[in-house]
Amino acid sequence: MTNRGCVFCAIVQGRQPAAIVFEDDLTLAFLDITAVMDGHTLVIPKRHATDLWQITPEDAAAVINTVHGMARRIREVLKPEGLTLFQANGEAGWQDVFHLHVHLVPRLAGDHLCRPWKAEPVALSELAATRARLS
Repeated sequence: MTNRGCVFCAIVQGRQPAAIVFEDDLTLAFLDITAVMDGHTLVIPKRHATDLWQITPEDAAAVINTVHGMARRIREVLKPEGLTLFQANGEAGWQDVFHLHVHLVPRLAGDHLCRPWKAEPVALSELAATRARLS
């Protein structure tokens, strides 16, 4: 299943060019044309799924398997000091292309990227109500 107006579906169908680095029956990995670091790679399911809430369990498993394989390949070939994975859902979650995708961003100590938030510890007692709702 594809979405006619989706740029990532167009890449899957060969209607839009991309620097493809891996492909199997269910997934595709290609270099991000708006790369923030050398080797910035996107992994997508071939079947259109808007986000993590819409993807099938089979396609989600295939995506994470490809992410794992590409992470190993990036480490082997590019030798980064670290790797950041990023996956966003919905406009409020910072998603900008509405076809599920996972960013693999090779990292170097002291590079120009920074965390999007500052983490502060929260007491377990403050988490109790949310924990009860999710359990």
